[in-house]
Amino acid sequence: MTQRSASGQKDGVVAVNGHKVSQNGSQPGKLADEDDEKVGLGKKVTLLRGISVIIGTIIGAGIFISPKGILKNSGSVGMSLVVWIACGVLSLFGALSYAELGTCIKKSGGHYTYIMEAFGPQMAFVRLWADLIAIRPAAMAVISLAFGQYILEPLFMPCDIPPMAIKLATAIGITSVMYLNSMSVTWTARIQIFLTFSKLLAISIIIVPGMYQLFKGETKNFENAFDLNKVKLSGMPLAFYSGMYAYAGWFYLNFVTEEVENPERTVPLAICISMAIVTSCYVLTNVAYYTVMSAEELLASEAVAVTFADRLLGNFSVAVPVFVALSCYGSMNGCLFALSRMFFVASREGQLPEVLSMIHVRRHTPVAAVLVLYPMTMLQLFVGDIYSLLNFMSFLRWLFIGVVVLGLIYLRYTKPDLPRPFKVPLFIPVVFCITCFFMVFLSLYSDPVNTGIGFAISLTGIPAYYIFIYFNQRPKWLQRALDSFNRTLQILLEVIPAEL
Repeated sequence: MTQRSASGQKDGVVAVNGHKVSQNGSQPGKLADEDDEKVGLGKKVTLLRGISVIIGTIIGAGIFISPKGILKNSGSVGMSLVVWIACGVLSLFGALSYAELGTCIKKSGGHYTYIMEAFGPQMAFVRLWADLIAIRPAAMAVISLAFGQYILEPLFMPCDIPPMAIKLATAIGITSVMYLNSMSVTWTARIQIFLTFSKLLAISIIIVPGMYQLFKGETKNFENAFDLNKVKLSGMPLAFYSGMYAYAGWFYLNFVTEEVENPERTVPLAICISMAIVTSCYVLTNVAYYTVMSAEELLASEAVAVTFADRLLGNFSVAVPVFVALSCYGSMNGCLFALSRMFFVASREGQLPEVLSMIHVRRHTPVAAVLVLYPMTMLQLFVGDIYSLLNFMSFLRWLFIGVVVLGLIYLRYTKPDLPRPFKVPLFIPVVFCITCFFMVFLSLYSDPVNTGIGFAISLTGIPAYYIFIYFNQRPKWLQRALDSFNRTLQILLEVIPAEL
């Protein structure tokens, strides 16, 4: 995968927009007419932008469309609300653990970087491999399909939307997000803030009328909320699984640590504020739903927010799909912004092609790292069985997050002198780690076939590591071809190595 020069001879030099760049990607210097501006990513993620990254990626389409997995498996209104709160607290435990990692290991890359630091390059590459070939393209395609579905809904109401129209709208959405992230870090962050406020406005449009109904005395759906005859203890693990999935995304700020202003303060503060806001929004939104719908009606609804709006907001309900689409777009934008930094760091570590760790000479964005997911995402969008792939991979998310938090505990003992500006009590990572591995076991128990297939796909990363990384002596003709490919991409994308 790496594209380093195999020979010891001096490489030639090519020019990219006035910058001298060696043929194997090194940068011996700049031309005389260039200014001395540093070409790098810079620290542009403020506290507000950090909060928008976390909230904007956590809150997707789920809370608007179908929060019924928790209700179905918990069995009662009261227990479903308890699960929402408990999952918020558990997610906060995970987020606080990542906050400690982000302040003592001040590198971007998230899961990948922390696994690399704790357990070495092989396990980090297995995680990277699974992300690159399957998990991230499928996840991006799914949230983008939700965007395509809901952005077209007001145009086709009450008719069904043609599947090809959804895919074309989805493709336009994916392309626009890629373009935005390639053009400007500042504008990516500004639009993320706007989209985050849009989805919080949409949630407020649900919460405020719901609370008004509650204060008016619409409490009949809360009577016998904890009816023991309806509570399903056997379904509680699945309810927690659904809840933890709804909160997933609190870790994305750790993917851009190097771009955060004053990370020792900003990362923990952004995480705590974001989790408090998201948990409050999720719980109050569900309370609002129950003021209008009974448990049975909520379970029967295909899109809970639309049903709620039809009953309380009249014609304004047409705007709900637009808000859902904006929410999905915010998740797409935040995820891509964060994930591109993981590929950027992996390339810098020598585990992905060198061009992915290069920066555009004028825009100062990691263009190649942003675009690397584009081909696989579009391929899966039009020809792949995305939802089956996500079923294969869902347990891998919790397996590797559990491994990361286990790495935090491991580093406490192997590197006790590592500076830790923010340190959580040990019981927090221990409880969260146990929760993650319990969810992995639950996946193995409830769906051993799909889980096994996902595990097998991830294990292909082991031979890939030895082929592409460990045994790096390649034939000269292959190395020349890789160097030529790297040079061509540098010139086409106008990128040069980032200055650290």
